[in-house]
Amino acid sequence: MHSSFNITNFHQLCDVLALADADLARVINTYGYPPLWSRPNTFETLVHIILEQQVSLASALSALSRLKEKTGNLSPENLLLLTDDDMRACYCSRQKTGYIRHLAEAICNNTIHLQDLENQEHEQVRKQLTALKGIGNWTADVYLMFVLQHPDIFPIGDLAAVNGLRRIKNLDPKTSKEDLLQIVNQYQPYRTLATMIIWHYYLSERKKIV
Repeated sequence: MHSSFNITNFHQLCDVLALADADLARVINTYGYPPLWSRPNTFETLVHIILEQQVSLASALSALSRLKEKTGNLSPENLLLLTDDDMRACYCSRQKTGYIRHLAEAICNNTIHLQDLENQEHEQVRKQLTALKGIGNWTADVYLMFVLQHPDIFPIGDLAAVNGLRRIKNLDPKTSKEDLLQIVNQYQPYRTLATMIIWHYYLSERKKIV
């Protein structure tokens, strides 16, 4: 059984990281604790994460809202009833339509059981998710962090996490991913929580610019 974090120990674990790293402490002192981002373990959540691949959070959310409107209840069975035109009207690209249908089919034919993933180690979860068409490491990372609350994930493919880390640490924008991972390894076994602090910093800083 993997370890996880929850609302009762979240701030305490953030404090552990802040004690070990002055830059993370500065973020918490300036902006407060990050939100405990979490999502339910459902087909809808995984569709939402697929929609978030390489687009803004706002456009992913509007596509999700349209799908929910169109289906009434965004279940795998209902999704598979939608035509290509229906999917296009919900702002789904041809590629993402294929990914989402593939996921719906995998759930309907019992290739994957989302509830079973809750008791598995993160490498097992990653292996099963990335075996599905259109789900890569970034999607698996977000699912592990937000849905299953695995405490020790750093999404190296996430621009906000990578750029936030570079800024917090005052690093050269060209710092390699290998070097970034070395820095992030200091946050083990709580890399997920460190990432949430970094995202919180990144989003808070962007709000100041707007």
